[in-house]
Amino acid sequence: MLKTGVSCFLVKWSTNLYRSSSPMLRLRILEHRRCCNCKQQHIKHLYTAPFCLKSQPNTVGKNAAATDDNLLEHKIRDAFNYRKKSKKPKPKIAGGMVTVHNNMTVSMLAEILGKPVDHVFELMLHIKKHDTSRYDNPRAVIDNVRVIEDIVQKSGLKYQLKADPSKLKEKPDKDAYRRPPPTDPSVEVKRPPVVTIMGHVDHGKTTLLDALRKSNVVSTEFGGITQHIGAFSVKLVHSDEKIAFLDTPGHAAFSAMRSRGAHVTDIVVLVVAADDGVMEQTIESIRYARDAGVAVIVAINKCDKPEADVERVKRELLSAGVELEEYGGDVQAVCISAVRRQGLLELQESIATLAELLELKTEQTGLVEGVVLESRTDPGKGKLATALVQRGTLQKGAYLVAGTCWAKVRSLHDESGKHLQKVTPATPVEIVGWKELPSAGSEILQVETEGIIYAFNVQTADSVTHLAAEQGVQIRQHNVIYKLVDDLKEAITARLPFVDKEEIIGEGNVLQEFKITIRGKQIPVAGCRCTRGNLQKKSLFRLVRDDEVIHEGTVASLKNFKTEVDSIKTDMECGVMFENAVDVHFQTGDKLICYNVSKVSDTLNWDLGFQSK
Repeated sequence: MLKTGVSCFLVKWSTNLYRSSSPMLRLRILEHRRCCNCKQQHIKHLYTAPFCLKSQPNTVGKNAAATDDNLLEHKIRDAFNYRKKSKKPKPKIAGGMVTVHNNMTVSMLAEILGKPVDHVFELMLHIKKHDTSRYDNPRAVIDNVRVIEDIVQKSGLKYQLKADPSKLKEKPDKDAYRRPPPTDPSVEVKRPPVVTIMGHVDHGKTTLLDALRKSNVVSTEFGGITQHIGAFSVKLVHSDEKIAFLDTPGHAAFSAMRSRGAHVTDIVVLVVAADDGVMEQTIESIRYARDAGVAVIVAINKCDKPEADVERVKRELLSAGVELEEYGGDVQAVCISAVRRQGLLELQESIATLAELLELKTEQTGLVEGVVLESRTDPGKGKLATALVQRGTLQKGAYLVAGTCWAKVRSLHDESGKHLQKVTPATPVEIVGWKELPSAGSEILQVETEGIIYAFNVQTADSVTHLAAEQGVQIRQHNVIYKLVDDLKEAITARLPFVDKEEIIGEGNVLQEFKITIRGKQIPVAGCRCTRGNLQKKSLFRLVRDDEVIHEGTVASLKNFKTEVDSIKTDMECGVMFENAVDVHFQTGDKLICYNVSKVSDTLNWDLGFQSK
């Protein structure tokens, strides 16, 4: 029931209208204050929607009159939209402190305070210093922050101000990205093929590379294992065309380097010894080439040995999924002897022919794009990186970024140490001028110079100031070294790219490998037990064997017995099948790691030898 003033007024007036058989009733109350239990409540510009009073059968007595009044008063309540108390729990306010900002609506402020909207309206009656008349409905925007502060204080709470979210500007993205493909195909020109040499350890891969570049690499190796990724160009005998060769180590500890080499190449030359056949790293190299989507040429080495069995090697390759041309496939096989330098010309011609079919083209203009193959510190040259230019033409003085590292190119050298003036696409090059050593496999991008100039404790000449203004270059003056360093660190940190952060959410042990038949193919499935956390189907999985990563990727199926599930808890057994990885086999004792990868902001860590203030 409505109390006193409004109740008596409305009921009396509406009853008269009802008794006169009026079918519609409209009420409009402007700037009305009602008194309820000696408390004022603020009701402004309250409009009611039209509502209809249906005619009722005539009844006699007080009960009939009371019923009519109750019905009318109920409809008046609905018209005034008096809401019932919400059952939503009030927010917990820690330490009596709330966070507010300008341009909050009345309802937003009430929600933060943990109070009904009427509480905010009531407090506005007691604010005399500011005009609150325009804040007359729950959606009204309070554009005077002083009003918000007064309401919070009168509610017995403390406040802290934050920036208005609607006024916050999105941080401009100044990260470097690869250019989109050209819209005009005519700007692309033919480029040399990039060839990666892969194969099992001791199958003659290094000897083949030595024969191709006519230099002795074997004598510089430690323990018979190539300890680096070599890169060089070879000019064909009967033409001016070139082939860029990349070397990847064959030892098991360098599987990540072989994977990286496969993803920057056009053609993989798979070296298989005729006296040894297909081995573990051979199968791994085949998988890397297939995953990268690159063409393969098989070089069957050591064919001059008496124990060589070329036909057995071809059959083993067929079993491993490499379909040679003589078996109806599209993979060329060339018999060679790297030691005697036999069959090398045929191998180069096969590469050149396949490159023609691939129609390899790219741009030689615009900003440079490439990839880091290796990096090291040279006693005479300083920090340098061997890289492969993939797009554009690299010249001295260019600014490059690779991950969080950057360089101003001081000099360029080929594999023999000769100085180069410029480097075109599909050309390996040694880049000198890095401030920090970039990681192998990092993407190299050329960037425009910012030209921010930092001046310390000096006056800038007027001519320099005018020239900087014309070219859009900032000049930042400092006379305190600590402030200059802080300004510089802040500017560089704002330009750092996001980095990947890995979160391990579960681990499991492989108990046994099973095979199932899908569309005529045998697919390996790992029977395993979750030992920690959860194994989630939507996450990424890593297969680890003897601390070496065998495979990384998504799973196509995760089952608990015969039921497909989304996750497996600790101590539960399951079957795991990788997606698009028919050549990945499991062994008892392998470890499965389930993880997620997210992008996070990077930070700059400088050791300047002193602490800034």
